[in-house]
Amino acid sequence: MEVLLRLSRKVSEAESLDDLLLTVVAFATEETGSDRGTLFLNDEQTGELYSRFAHGGHIREIRILNSVGIAGHVFLSGQGLIVNNAYADPRFDRSVDAETGYTTRNLLCAPIRVKGQNIGVLEMINRHHGDFTAADLHLLEAVTAQIAANLRAMQIVERMKAAREQEMRFLGLVSDVTSEFDLGAMLRKIVGEAARMLMAERATLFLNDEKRRELFSRVAMGDSIGEIRMPNHLGIAGAVFTSGETINIPFAYADLRFNPAFDKKTGYFTRSILCVPIVNQSGKVIGVTQVLNKRGGPFTEEDEARLKAFTAQLAISLENAQLFDDVQTIKNYNESMLQSMSNGVVTLNEEGRIATCNQAGLRILRAAPAGLLHVPAAQFFAGANAWILERIRVVDETLRPDITMDGELELAGERVSVNVTVVPLMSAEEDGVRKRLGNLLMIEDISAEKRMKSTMSRYMDPAVADQLLAGGEEALGGKSVTATVLFSDIRSFTSITEDLGPHRTVSLLNEYFSIMVDVIQKQGGMLDKFIGDALMAAFGLPVPHDDDEDRAVRAAIGMITALRQWNAERAGSGKPPIDIGIGLNTDTVVSGNIGSPRRMDYTIIGDGVNLASRLESACKQYGTHILISENTYQRLRGTYRIREVDAVVVQGKHRPVAIYEVLDYHTGETFPNLLEAVNYFKGALEYYRRREWDKAIRTFQEAAALNPQDKLPPLYLERCEHLRANPPGDGWTGVWVMTTK
Repeated sequence: MEVLLRLSRKVSEAESLDDLLLTVVAFATEETGSDRGTLFLNDEQTGELYSRFAHGGHIREIRILNSVGIAGHVFLSGQGLIVNNAYADPRFDRSVDAETGYTTRNLLCAPIRVKGQNIGVLEMINRHHGDFTAADLHLLEAVTAQIAANLRAMQIVERMKAAREQEMRFLGLVSDVTSEFDLGAMLRKIVGEAARMLMAERATLFLNDEKRRELFSRVAMGDSIGEIRMPNHLGIAGAVFTSGETINIPFAYADLRFNPAFDKKTGYFTRSILCVPIVNQSGKVIGVTQVLNKRGGPFTEEDEARLKAFTAQLAISLENAQLFDDVQTIKNYNESMLQSMSNGVVTLNEEGRIATCNQAGLRILRAAPAGLLHVPAAQFFAGANAWILERIRVVDETLRPDITMDGELELAGERVSVNVTVVPLMSAEEDGVRKRLGNLLMIEDISAEKRMKSTMSRYMDPAVADQLLAGGEEALGGKSVTATVLFSDIRSFTSITEDLGPHRTVSLLNEYFSIMVDVIQKQGGMLDKFIGDALMAAFGLPVPHDDDEDRAVRAAIGMITALRQWNAERAGSGKPPIDIGIGLNTDTVVSGNIGSPRRMDYTIIGDGVNLASRLESACKQYGTHILISENTYQRLRGTYRIREVDAVVVQGKHRPVAIYEVLDYHTGETFPNLLEAVNYFKGALEYYRRREWDKAIRTFQEAAALNPQDKLPPLYLERCEHLRANPPGDGWTGVWVMTTK
């Protein structure tokens, strides 16, 4: 009774569940003369026993299944237990001792019961003197009976506090998210809070694109994947979207609806999935929210309810943000289109004042925004330019477009030849009536500068012509720029020409070059020159882009893909296929107008150009189609299927360079088992560089078995056999020296 009275006083002083747990364990450990003790409480949702303890000034929590070990046995049976030889008892879990280095000799364990229900266990370990006795168990059971009600009460208080805090956070988040109009920012907030709220590793929110019938996401926690899209009826997300029903999968790989392809691609392992529909006020499903891998077990019914409530609160805001995003996209598109136009676009309001003018219009009219916008058209187009006012008057009367060809404007002391189109601006039809909103003027500069540009564009790349006209001779006088150089060459072209003859050879090259140049120019590349059956192009000049390396890689992939389609057409006509190799390198090169006074050519020169050419030639040696240098590889922003091929020293150089093969043009037919084969090849390459020849040979053989058409594994198998028979010296680093161009 004295012991229990002291326990009651200590328990009454505890202010929280953590305080109570620490107090009870310390008291029971002292009274039973034990080395240490643990109080486990049952988590009904996860089926786990959990305990908290102080560590480094913080409260740590450990969890075990409520059916494991001595504690699990006592919890399930509801009977106290004395174990004076732990390692002789089959119920004892030795793994904890093995992990911590602590040795358990004996145990004393009693259940904690409230109104006939087991809510936890109190366990003592290693009595200081001798074995645990029945008196010790009787004392421990008295302690658990004394504290059971307090524990239950503290648990209820803790849950109420957590629920209150969760409710406040929920309301705060909803308020924060609904005040956001930027769709990207809203999506980031939603997935971040959804993952945090449900203790999940990752979260993704998919919205439906009605026009394309696709689910798209711009935010996926844990991966920098940009925007991803998929048909809105595929996968778990598609099933939830089409059915409008929640899907909760505790074990993803046991569910046939789960597609493991994304896990294989990223190396991520999906355990559990919870996916709920996002439904607007009219009951229409507009998207889904998906969370993955709850920490501590599968997602519960309570998790489903919380995620449903969360998405229901945000549905209206999501629709508004998506609408705002669509409007902003259209606005940005229209503004970008107007600003990128070479023709001037000027709008007048119904009062005849100039409302807007794009950059081309300001340039053609030799005006600044302050001297043009909101100025009456009659004031700006006065004197010799008043003929434009007459054209506007005709349009106002007829409500039909009017076109003036080869007119002339006097602007800032210059005479400018222009074509002018005046179009009436009308509102949308409402009750059968359309209201006039003003006029639009399209002004095309056809002065001598533009005529010259039109003529020059016939003989050189239009971008080069633009630069020459904008900067004069200085623009093409020579400068250092960073560019990605592309070299392409037809394989076995000499034998092809022997079979075709002169006329058919020229016809073949014209058709081939037309296809290849079209692919290059679609990616913003500049064709530099044709060299027999080879072509050279550059990305990053004369106009640089932020993603020139990616443009070059996409162009190379597009060239191989277009070539495959062309070969299919040729095969239908009984013609032999054409094969090519492509080399890419990014480096600083010199660009400029090079040649003699009689013949000038805008081109690029430098070591970066030479390396691209060497890589194109190396495609023959390695049996590849697209090789890129490490300079290009390291600058890529997009995600591609790429494998490292080798580290080489090209002819004429001394420093090694890593080279990579781009594989995105392959299909399942042209390269079966691609991901597995690439992984095996990567592992084999590591063994090769560590001089582990036997392991390298076995792994290269496994890679070769996955795709017998892949020429890289056999090449390395030959190297490994040679090096195993003739071990290299200590200075060997795995670098291969190329002896040919």
